[in-house]
Amino acid sequence: MEQLPKMSAAELKDVVKDGKTMLFFSATWCPDCTFIKPAMPEIEADFSDFKFIAVDRDENIDLAAELNVFGIPSFIAYADGQEIGRLVNKDRKTKAEVEEFINSLATNA
Repeated sequence: MEQLPKMSAAELKDVVKDGKTMLFFSATWCPDCTFIKPAMPEIEADFSDFKFIAVDRDENIDLAAELNVFGIPSFIAYADGQEIGRLVNKDRKTKAEVEEFINSLATNA
């Protein structure tokens, strides 16, 4: 999974402008992030139409605030630069919950 460098929301627009992109917000100290991380390679493989990008919440704290990401792990999906969905809260997420969220995007993308 590609790692997003530190950037602003304005700079992010260039990253998500083409195709489908899924931002995965997490932090090294977050136990709920550690819980979902082992499932991420399989989720990425199952949803290969999305480009998955890891966002270190601590490194990108301003970006997280600009995007109203106040809990992690969180996911924000984009299609051709437009946000099409988000799973943003502070709750632990299971592989099934993340997959259900991504499957729900099919009607939006």
